[in-house]
Amino acid sequence: MKKSRGHKSDHGKGGGGDEAAILETEDLDFTGGMGGGGGLDPDTISLASVTAVTTNVSNKRSKPDIKMEPSAGRPVDYQVSVTIVEARQLVGLNMDPVVCVEIGDDKKYTQMKESTNCPYYNEYFVFDFHVPSDVMFDKILKLSVIHSKNLLRSGTLVGSFKLDIGTVYSQPEHQFFHKWALLSDPDDITAGCKGYIKCDIAVVGKGDNIKTPHKATETDEDDIEGNLLLPEGVPAERQWARYYVKIYRAEGLPKMNTSIMANVKKAFIGENKDLVDPYVQILFAGQRGKTSIQKSSYEPIWNEQIVFTEMFPPLCKRMKVQIRDSDKVNDVALGTHFIDLRKIANDGDKGFLPTLGPAWVNMYGSTRSYTIMDEHQDLNEGLGEGVSFRARLLVSLCVEILDTSSPEVMSSTEVKVEGVPKISESATGKVEEFFLFGAFLEATMIDRKIGDKPICFEVTIGNYGSEIDGVTKLKSSSGKKSGGDGDEEETELIHGSSDEEEGDDDNDLVSVSTTPPMKPVITDRNYFHLPYFERKPCIYIKSWWQDQRRRLYNANLIDNIADKLEEGLNDVQEVIKTEKAYPERRLRGVLEDLSNGCSQFLTLANKDQNQTGRTKLDKERLKSCMRELENLGQQAKTIRTQVKKNTVRDKIKLVQNFLHKLRFLADEPQHSIPDIYIWMMSNNKRIAYARVPSKDILYSGVDEETGKDCGKVKTIFLKLPGKKGFGAAGWTVQAKTEIYLWLGLNRQRKDFLSGLPNGFEENKMLKGPGSQSAPPISLTYMMKQIFQLRVHMYQARSLFAADSSGLSDPFARVFFSTHSQVTEVLNETLCPTWDQLMVFDNVELFGEVGELRDDPPIIVIEIYDQDTVGKAEFMGRTFAKPITKMADEHYGPPRFPPQLEYYQIYRGNCTAGEMLAAFELLQIGPHGKADLPPIDGPTDMDRGPILPVPLGIRPVLSKYRIEVLFWGLRDLKRVNLAAVDRPRVDIECAGKGVQSSLIQNYKKNPNFGTLVKMFEVDLPENELLHPPLNIRVVDCRAFGRYTLVGNHAVTTLRKFIYRAADKQANNWNTQEEIIVNYEPEPSIKKMETMVKLDSGSDAVVKIEEDDKGGKKKKRKKGGDEVEEEEFDESMLDWWSKYFASIETLMEILKAQEAAMADAEEKEDQDISAEGGEIKPDDPPVKGKKGKGKDKRRPGDMPEKKKHKLNELQVYPKELEKEFDNFEDWLHTFNLFRGKAGDDDDQNMADEDRIIGKFKGSLCMYKVPVSDEMQREMGFDSNMGMFQNIPTNDPINVVVRVYIIRATDLHPADINGKADPYIAIKLGKSDIKDKENYLSKQLNPIFGKSFDIEATFPMDSTLTVSVYDWDLVGTDDLIGETKLDLENRYYSKHRAICGLPSKYAVHGYNVWRDPLKPTQILAKLCKEGKLDGPHYGPGGRVKVANRIFMGPTEIEDENGLKKQTDEHLALTALKHWEDIPRVGCKLIPEHVETRPLLNPDKPGIEQGRIEMWVDMFPKDMPAPGPAIDIAPRKPKKFELRVIIWNTDEVILEDDDIFTGEKSSDIFVRGWLKGQQEDKQDTDVHYHSLTGEGLFNWRFIYPFDYLQAEEKIVISKKESMFAWDETEYKIPARLNLQVWDADHFSADDFLGAIELDLNRFPRGAKTAKQCSINMVLNEQDIPMVSIFKQRRIKGWWPFLARDENDEFELTGKVEAELQLMTAEEAEKNPVGEGRNEPEPLEKPNRPDTAFLWFLMPFKAIKNLICNQYFWLTVKLVVALLLVLILGLFIYSMPGYMVKKLMGA
Repeated sequence: MKKSRGHKSDHGKGGGGDEAAILETEDLDFTGGMGGGGGLDPDTISLASVTAVTTNVSNKRSKPDIKMEPSAGRPVDYQVSVTIVEARQLVGLNMDPVVCVEIGDDKKYTQMKESTNCPYYNEYFVFDFHVPSDVMFDKILKLSVIHSKNLLRSGTLVGSFKLDIGTVYSQPEHQFFHKWALLSDPDDITAGCKGYIKCDIAVVGKGDNIKTPHKATETDEDDIEGNLLLPEGVPAERQWARYYVKIYRAEGLPKMNTSIMANVKKAFIGENKDLVDPYVQILFAGQRGKTSIQKSSYEPIWNEQIVFTEMFPPLCKRMKVQIRDSDKVNDVALGTHFIDLRKIANDGDKGFLPTLGPAWVNMYGSTRSYTIMDEHQDLNEGLGEGVSFRARLLVSLCVEILDTSSPEVMSSTEVKVEGVPKISESATGKVEEFFLFGAFLEATMIDRKIGDKPICFEVTIGNYGSEIDGVTKLKSSSGKKSGGDGDEEETELIHGSSDEEEGDDDNDLVSVSTTPPMKPVITDRNYFHLPYFERKPCIYIKSWWQDQRRRLYNANLIDNIADKLEEGLNDVQEVIKTEKAYPERRLRGVLEDLSNGCSQFLTLANKDQNQTGRTKLDKERLKSCMRELENLGQQAKTIRTQVKKNTVRDKIKLVQNFLHKLRFLADEPQHSIPDIYIWMMSNNKRIAYARVPSKDILYSGVDEETGKDCGKVKTIFLKLPGKKGFGAAGWTVQAKTEIYLWLGLNRQRKDFLSGLPNGFEENKMLKGPGSQSAPPISLTYMMKQIFQLRVHMYQARSLFAADSSGLSDPFARVFFSTHSQVTEVLNETLCPTWDQLMVFDNVELFGEVGELRDDPPIIVIEIYDQDTVGKAEFMGRTFAKPITKMADEHYGPPRFPPQLEYYQIYRGNCTAGEMLAAFELLQIGPHGKADLPPIDGPTDMDRGPILPVPLGIRPVLSKYRIEVLFWGLRDLKRVNLAAVDRPRVDIECAGKGVQSSLIQNYKKNPNFGTLVKMFEVDLPENELLHPPLNIRVVDCRAFGRYTLVGNHAVTTLRKFIYRAADKQANNWNTQEEIIVNYEPEPSIKKMETMVKLDSGSDAVVKIEEDDKGGKKKKRKKGGDEVEEEEFDESMLDWWSKYFASIETLMEILKAQEAAMADAEEKEDQDISAEGGEIKPDDPPVKGKKGKGKDKRRPGDMPEKKKHKLNELQVYPKELEKEFDNFEDWLHTFNLFRGKAGDDDDQNMADEDRIIGKFKGSLCMYKVPVSDEMQREMGFDSNMGMFQNIPTNDPINVVVRVYIIRATDLHPADINGKADPYIAIKLGKSDIKDKENYLSKQLNPIFGKSFDIEATFPMDSTLTVSVYDWDLVGTDDLIGETKLDLENRYYSKHRAICGLPSKYAVHGYNVWRDPLKPTQILAKLCKEGKLDGPHYGPGGRVKVANRIFMGPTEIEDENGLKKQTDEHLALTALKHWEDIPRVGCKLIPEHVETRPLLNPDKPGIEQGRIEMWVDMFPKDMPAPGPAIDIAPRKPKKFELRVIIWNTDEVILEDDDIFTGEKSSDIFVRGWLKGQQEDKQDTDVHYHSLTGEGLFNWRFIYPFDYLQAEEKIVISKKESMFAWDETEYKIPARLNLQVWDADHFSADDFLGAIELDLNRFPRGAKTAKQCSINMVLNEQDIPMVSIFKQRRIKGWWPFLARDENDEFELTGKVEAELQLMTAEEAEKNPVGEGRNEPEPLEKPNRPDTAFLWFLMPFKAIKNLICNQYFWLTVKLVVALLLVLILGLFIYSMPGYMVKKLMGA
């Protein structure tokens, strides 16, 4: 028999908790969301039927579902952090870009950078949200670059990029790191790429921890194309596409009015109009499209299409389709459906573009009864699971990829709405008549709050069966509908058991959709039940739908395979968990089933190909499902051959992926029949509901295609609708029904009763002819069996803390059929051992004996907390199936007596402990109870009426001794406002226990006086059944009062069980010596100390060579490469070491990633290569050593560094995570108090419940003790197993805290920055480094150390906080981290001071521990009772039986060599883990990275801090001065740039007089930023050839950080800024060439940007200088000015032409010279051509002023060349005017003459 095991339910985590797959269904929107009609969310469905398990099961029951609470619509905290690093290749000339980051309505902007196409920002933005996950993942994140935005104008958009948050969340680690977002212009889709933004985007939900890759220097080459911001599998070249969504029509809209309103309207207007004005709105990728509004229509017909233009594949997963009701006041959503684009497309090589329909989609939402204020309106918006059918909508979708080069393409991305022709009736399939039958076999556990009014159940499918608008039957005459739930009701509403029978041929039945009302009967204090007994009510409904069963059949086929697979995997995991034998055999069986299932799918799925209404998606999906399943089947076969005992776990992971894939494939995006809703009504009010996906109960002639609950009895728990179901209310069962459902075509209905338990008679509605075919309206059971149920409740563990004390008073209530009983209440415990047998006598079950044996009903166990006043509080629930024995069967093995098993308890969606119990159901035969097996309890306990669990079932016990180490109590908070003063610890396990000594004064010394106590106890032989051990702390107050302070339950004692050392490890008794030859260690530690000593001393010389011979060697090599500086030890500091180490860490992480990728590839190849054996890699070393070593596994790193630096270890996480919390012998147990939170995620709420910590340890072993253990214990019998433990007396310590830097701090000020400073608290010392705050930094480098004196145990927790400095008001906490120093101090890993990789007495790597390596080694040997150390000749040291080798000389400051053993001792210490018996890894010199947390935002990281702590006991020699880790001061440099000449500069101006093309050229340059230090040459006027002579010098002084390759500038951010802010920018020299204009603005001609660390070497001549120097960087030798120091050559100027292509616009000859500030001071030079060292004036040809000297030439040119025709026209015109003038002038005189007749 299988236990019903818990299952991720409504949460929809794609089949059980794989983070990456969360998105697939987590954002399921139950309101008609993808969960829609197919209801295909894998996990809202109950666990697989028991079929897979045993063959003889009559299979009449389905498994129930344990988790109750819906998690869909509940708001959660999310934080989205976006870092905009830089932008490149922005299109446009001389722009001033700003980046805008927009999520929803929140917009944040970076600063503006001037006149650059590749601005560097490095700005960090954080957005906080508190919304349901669906809403969060649908939000669109938009990055856009805006050009020249200022206060007055909004700027012009250069390009934008958008993706939805869900895409980011589904990335590994929920983030994109250092990826390039490609910008495109939404208004011009033909334009192509508009530039790139480099950014990091991370989305953190509560409890996610983000691993930030270590923020190293960004030297890695920026390969933009290879690092585009796109999810895996999306091609880099995305194209534009049109998305056409066609909306045809909708049906079955809910009545949006009350009858009163309708009557009023009717009275006024005289006609009864439909009171809804629907339109459809679609949201996709941040754009919104709407159809037209259809006035007053419940059956609107639109026939329109909405066209979106968006990139393909889109980075937005879902399209939201909503029917809304248009209204003057507010539009409300009537229903919402999400189209998930991944489900309707396939990106494989045989894939298809998104396509859907035409198909009906069903929408679900709030109940259909209209109220003015709908409390469930959210459900209609798509939040949460819909509680009722709302409407169905006929849609189709297709995508067309655009060819943007063709001229017809519209270039904008506006949403368009167009009409489309109407669709034919049959396009969605042929309408068929369906028949739904249901029988209620039991209704129990009805919540008493409902009241005792009569209760009935209503079942609806679509609108059929609904009381309000029940469609009874299609008007057969008109046939005007394509079927479906058209609301043309026959006006009289036929409902209930009206006895009208129509005389059609089909004996058309009237649907009966409601059970008759019945008064409930009391079961116990909390629940009623309905007294059905032998008479079970039935319902049946006829409905008409398009026949699209094939879709559901295929989904069922896949689901069936998936359920079997999941069941099998659960089994395998159970086998592994309970440590039974041969999990690999079970896994092979599972894989065999999988491959058989897949091949069966291939034969079955291909039927009904020619059915009407098959859409393109149906065909394509079928093809792709068949391909996928064929492939899965093949892989399953292959893996099956490779399953070995040691590979089971890895294979399970692979198979889990198959499961996700199957669940994904099973989810059918095109709905057909809507889901069935079952409502419980009391007094005409709707109380609670359940939703059954129609595919689960759909009948098919082929068994595999049948829904898994079709024709089976299913236990369904009804839940409260909508928001009422959140939290505690949703956890109580509203009602438990056992219901039988069957759905199929009316003509298939002959065996619709066949799955019911046998032994009933049908009761028809009316007698008479034709009633044979009528379904029954109730069933009467004639057969009745009587049973006795025995429930063996043994114990429970890790229960929920329900009282304020942090404990509970638990009791269990067991329900079976209509009976219930409770266990006794055990006070104040979270781990009750009830040890109680409960007997239920005379349980009546209806049906045949055999069926009941194989499929008994389930038992529900609820656990409550008893309160003295008020009602008991619910703590969790679980289900079980009893093992059944018939009267004629023998009570004995293998089935009886039953075994105790653990059952997972759930509270809502969270696990709330486990229960250990067994259940048996025994039939009472004809002789009564005499035949039942007797109950033999243990005789020694008399518990009155309470029966203990009988022998044979209770576990076999043996005697154990438990030793407890009591160390001390820490951080106890106040209890009931009083401080704890005299605490004591009580330990209890299985009824026995021990008390610690009393701490007399907690404030003075919180440690215990007596260290070790022990007690003996009887515990089960089977370690899995061990009860928990309880630790409780009480405070002894005056007058003998005790107060409980807090408690902790150690749920599993396994890690404390003492296991004697195995014999083979006894090589430390043998005398043989083991020489430990360490190869020079790969990767991390780059040092030569461990050379294999084959030939004694010359190795030593080698080492010296390598190390100190640095100088000599480098000179030899100097020929081919100019050295940056002579390698000089004195140049190096701690930061050199740090940056070198970080580089190593990055290389290792990269190598690990690569190795993982390789391994995966190898895995895939192995699977595809039929049956190839997988060679298991050498298994990693077990235990702590393994961890340290694995870090260095990836092979030898390429040696990039010139000098061997001694590195330290950079841990990307907290040090204690790496070393098991330093609990090697001292464990910390958190003490809890107070009620546990009712939050989804209880671990988070637990933080607030911690009231202190108990430090100590446990050790348990069987008694009597073996001899070896006697020997082990022989040293000091009082201490038992805890030998060699230091005393716990107070101890004084100097704690030295080094704080290096913080990264990614959460902004605390409005400007999106913070002014951080460090605060450190330890005991009474409280240091606030407030005056040294760093202005406006989110990645501050602190570089400080603090010394604090402390006394353990009083001050054991160090708190390091980062605060934000504010000028006014109090400073805000950004985040803090807490370190437990005590555990570190006492740890065997020696965490007080990390061991450097080399021993040195001076320089950057000086030894900082007060003890030298030899002293440390001697001390460790003494403590571990080891023989040694013995230093031998030739550089050897012997410890125990290990021999280590190493160099023996050391050089002091003056370069003198001395003999020393320190190197040898250090070698031994670094390999301490290889020492037998006592060895463990000693902590190396390190830096740890700790997350900063803020109590106000629990669980969300607020940044990270890098630090380390050294501790020096006061009784040792005093430590030396602290290492100087002050941040490196930037070095001052001066860059001198001489612009000698330009050539081939494009000519911009036309000369007015001579008509020649010319330019007035000048060159502009800057290093830090245009405002800060731009410099211009003088102007070379009137260059006719593009040649310009300048001889002009620019001088740029700058401060430079070599390690980070950044220039540091400090400037005030604005006029009002309080202080200067430090910025770090890349060292890039910008040179631009301009054309000077006198009156208008100067024209920009071209530019080049040289990254001083890496730029193309200049060409020798202008001829050789080409545009390729910049475009094909990879082929050109690159130089760094910091190495070359001086370089001269020609470089090209570039600009973009109209087509955004780069073109060459000129060349410049320049000379760059870099000097340090000191050198520059020694030989100063002048700017421009000034003294000192002036440059000569350029010899410019005087053509610039020629036209003054040769006026005639100029005039000739003007008249003859340029303005010839103009001149001719002018002359002609002048002549005409002259003639006319003369004419007018002479005319009067002439006329007079004429008149006078002269």
